Amino acid sequence: MNSVALDSPTATNQAENTRLIVQISCVATLGGFLFGFDSGVINGTVDGIKQAFHSSSAAIGFQVASMLLGCAFGAFFAGRVADVWGRRSVLIVSALLFLLSALGAGAATSAALFVAARITGGFAVGAASVIAPAYIAEVAPARYRGRLATMQQIAIISGLFSAFLSNYLLARAAGGSTGTLWLGQDAWRWMFWMQVLPSSLFLVSLLFIPESPRFLVVRKRDKEATHVLTRLYGEQEARAKLAEIGSSLSQDRHNPKFSDLLDKTTKRVRPIVWVAIGLATFQQLVGINVVFYYGAVLWQAVGFSENDALLINVLSGALSIGACLVAVMLVDRVGRKPLLWVGSVGMTITLALVAWAFAHGGIDASGKLSLPAGQGTLALVAANLYVIFFNMSWGPVMWVMLGEMFPNQIRGSGLAVAGAAQWVSNFTITVTFPMLLTSIGLAGAYGLYALAAALSVVFVLRYVQETRGKELEEMEG
Repeated sequence: MNSVALDSPTATNQAENTRLIVQISCVATLGGFLFGFDSGVINGTVDGIKQAFHSSSAAIGFQVASMLLGCAFGAFFAGRVADVWGRRSVLIVSALLFLLSALGAGAATSAALFVAARITGGFAVGAASVIAPAYIAEVAPARYRGRLATMQQIAIISGLFSAFLSNYLLARAAGGSTGTLWLGQDAWRWMFWMQVLPSSLFLVSLLFIPESPRFLVVRKRDKEATHVLTRLYGEQEARAKLAEIGSSLSQDRHNPKFSDLLDKTTKRVRPIVWVAIGLATFQQLVGINVVFYYGAVLWQAVGFSENDALLINVLSGALSIGACLVAVMLVDRVGRKPLLWVGSVGMTITLALVAWAFAHGGIDASGKLSLPAGQGTLALVAANLYVIFFNMSWGPVMWVMLGEMFPNQIRGSGLAVAGAAQWVSNFTITVTFPMLLTSIGLAGAYGLYALAAALSVVFVLRYVQETRGKELEEMEG
């Protein structure tokens, strides 16, 4: 797991157990790694799935996007279940689901079984996507909370990169994703089975970390919360932190419920919830998962071989990790909001350039899109710059903000709604891309994503509030 340079404890927090805080965060981000791996592994298996299940273009679009249905439900229910069972318990369940999904998707003998396995994985991805950053935010001090939460995105991209690299190596060894590998099984099946290893590691590691102290306080388990806080911050700071958490909650400290998302005076949805939904939705409307899920297909469409297309995915994954490291260095220094609007501007420009390049393409004799040499280079460079801008801004910062922006009382419910919105948007973008490809073409599709990126600039500047340096108890809704 990537290391993070953290500030030295001050005189008032010498007892802080920084090593334990980082270890807990690293375990939580294994969920992000699996989130990325499970999302990216489909990229290299499309040809194998088509051949194995005789899928049409419409069917393959649904099979690729089926996981996202599970993600939406997983994110929605995980936030609420985490308010009852705890953050750690939900992550343990998600680790089990990751394991079952990897085994089932690789072994599927029909499209129905494959979709069921992918939806099961979607439950796990959805749960991990919202609970892991929230868990990190609830154990990390404000002064470096952003850096630790940004590790979630590094883990996601590392998972994507590992899936892309695994797919590339397995396809190369078998002579293609439909070639035969060990035990007489096709390479595309082994691409899914590779996920068994990190899933098992995640499951075992979760058994050795404590529950979130803020969850324990909300559930009125103050003795357990004090024990965890003492391990994290020392006895003196633990008492002060326990008092802060308690005072941030409503006086009756009732169990969280969805109605908490309504303003008690106006009876309308709290503005902070709408901002969270906007953050979650715009992250997907810019089309990033078209690159993640259809990258191999996309680059084959502009003339690259399957092998070269998979290798380009590996390059994109490496660039993404580097961009996330930039976010780690800046998120607690310049803040969340500046990174978001800079990323939005960069994505608007680069997406527009990709659309421009694709607009100069034509259809060759085989029915595939063909680009002039200069436009092909422009598309490749601009697309990778777009990935860099996304992963130094909206990629990590959206998850950081969702994990920290809600007051303690509504964090689980707020994450449930925002997480579901994120995955519904993800599903919509993913399932509509094949249709856009055949109707308005790549240029039109990327033009729409560029428009969404431009609108996100306005959204950030007008509605997003900075959270850098604030303790969770200071968040207002």
